[in-house]
Amino acid sequence: MNLNEYSAHDGVGLAQLVARGDVSAAELAALAALAIETVNPRLNAVIEHWQPDVAQPPASGPLAGVPFLIKDLAVSYAGRRSELGSRLAAGLVAPADSYLMSRFKAAGLQTIGRTTTPEMAFSTETESALAGPTRNPWNPLLSAGGSSGGAGAAVAAGIVPLAHATDAAGSIRVPAAFNGLFGLKPTRGRSSHGPGLDEVFAGFGVQLGLSRTVRDSAALLDAIQGQSPGDPYYTSAPAERFLTQVGRDPGRLRIGLLRTPWNAGAVDADIAQATQLAALHLQAQGHQIEESSFDLGVSWEAFVHANAQIWCATLVRWIDGLASATGRRIDASTLEPSTLACYAYGLQARASDFAGALEVRNSVARTVASWFERVDVLMTPTLPQLPQPLGTYSAGAAQMNGLEWTSRVFQHSPFTPIFNVAGTPAMSVPMATAASSGLPIGMQFAAAFAREDVLLRLAGQLEQTMPWHARRPTVWAGA
Repeated sequence: MNLNEYSAHDGVGLAQLVARGDVSAAELAALAALAIETVNPRLNAVIEHWQPDVAQPPASGPLAGVPFLIKDLAVSYAGRRSELGSRLAAGLVAPADSYLMSRFKAAGLQTIGRTTTPEMAFSTETESALAGPTRNPWNPLLSAGGSSGGAGAAVAAGIVPLAHATDAAGSIRVPAAFNGLFGLKPTRGRSSHGPGLDEVFAGFGVQLGLSRTVRDSAALLDAIQGQSPGDPYYTSAPAERFLTQVGRDPGRLRIGLLRTPWNAGAVDADIAQATQLAALHLQAQGHQIEESSFDLGVSWEAFVHANAQIWCATLVRWIDGLASATGRRIDASTLEPSTLACYAYGLQARASDFAGALEVRNSVARTVASWFERVDVLMTPTLPQLPQPLGTYSAGAAQMNGLEWTSRVFQHSPFTPIFNVAGTPAMSVPMATAASSGLPIGMQFAAAFAREDVLLRLAGQLEQTMPWHARRPTVWAGA
């Protein structure tokens, strides 16, 4: 197998070749390493790579033997660095595998390195002082999105067919949209953050991955689904595997359509046009489209304020712990301006403010649940704007406080964080490209709590009727 053949396959396809003996897992790992050498200098998506663990026991399954990358945050690999995209944590080594890492290994995935992330994942772009900017493979002058931007760029460029990613406000769906990938944010409680983390931003954070095909994300969700000791949330496993949902007829769905984000911001013309064409395509597949406002239940300002309280207060504990572990000072030599601002804001948060933020979480979750009593799926653009030039996003960060920075993050991605607060599943599907630039455009679909099955069936239908597999970015390992 050569690099062109390797990059053309998805993860499930590669695992099938390994199972048949057509290629070995070691050969695939070598090809992934070659792909990193070939394209990573132009992208800066992989911060560290290594040889796979030969002591890992052989496994079987839909992803066994497939090269894999983990995000530099929220998952721990024993003996490997875990730096959270921050100079404050530079050089820190994980003493043990996290529960999620153990499940990746049990699935037979060959983890070969770490992908870049913005500092503490508190951004929807990926330009850290520790690692530098991560570039979009469709146009290296543009952002790859975040906070799973390294994962998005690596998968889109053909380095690996799928990669670990996290999502607390859109960090799977944003890079999926910017890089032309499929990205599913699971339901709260689908998998474990333990043992080092508990509920991650009051339950807003979840983990899964980014992929080029729907079935790869479904297989990955099967691999990590399940409860671990002490988990604060648990969502029961479905009666059937998620992978079996891909390719099934979704039936005639009632799809709500929201064109304007909850912050009432503008949507790029290319994205507005893609949204209209996507709605027409769904109608042609027999689905019923219902356009409505889908009120959030609280003001946008109250929503952002509540998230700032929860995010910034949580960051204080993370940062204090990292400073204690490394013996480093908490100042501009170790943290970026936006992170320092959020740390200062979190120090000022009162317990009553945090409790008030949880009340907002409850209100939003109840409101979002009511939407799915009248529609099966809600559709929005994933993002209101196309990728920006590198350096644009963080302009003026040094003059912002923590609330202002949180507002910027949410203004950049106003369609996505609602479903983190509600805990419901949502996905970005690469349904279009911009007529003006050829950049990918993602459409977001959300469903009721624990209804990933509905989303995966719909995604499988869209993958067949509006296929994206033939699209290739400018920077492609198989070129």
